[in-house]
Amino acid sequence: MASISMLTRTLARRSLIVDKVLRLKTGQQSMTTLMARRAMSTYYTPAHEYVKVVGTTGTVGITDFAQAALGDIVYIDLPAVDESFEKGDSFGSVESVKAASDVYAPVSGKVLEINESLDDDPGMVNTNAESDAWFIKLEMSDGKDVEGLMDEAAYKEHCEKEAH
Repeated sequence: MASISMLTRTLARRSLIVDKVLRLKTGQQSMTTLMARRAMSTYYTPAHEYVKVVGTTGTVGITDFAQAALGDIVYIDLPAVDESFEKGDSFGSVESVKAASDVYAPVSGKVLEINESLDDDPGMVNTNAESDAWFIKLEMSDGKDVEGLMDEAAYKEHCEKEAH
């Protein structure tokens, strides 16, 4: 039994090494890398919300561009777990020293989790908008909802146009 396990590990290591060598020689990405990129993607709305999709879970928040426009964030109103929203529905709001703004669901789904750390530190959005300061996690009801959203390159271009 131990020899089968060792043989399996050895074969796995060799296949990874062969894969890396082939990628270095051909300049191509491995199938595993391509599948991982497809499985985890970030999409953006024109209103500056983002959704990071992993499988059927979407992590939603506002972008760095949005937090910069709002200024110092002082309060965030988030929905309850198990609430459902359609794409485009307002699911909460953000208040800053400058303004208050609704936040819209970039995809349809049911709230799995809210970022409770924002209750104590809403200003975290000003420093980590697109990482630790996510707002909600949704169980997406339709994976096709992302089709009308922008990828990173299109969103960057959108922000550049909006800034001028």
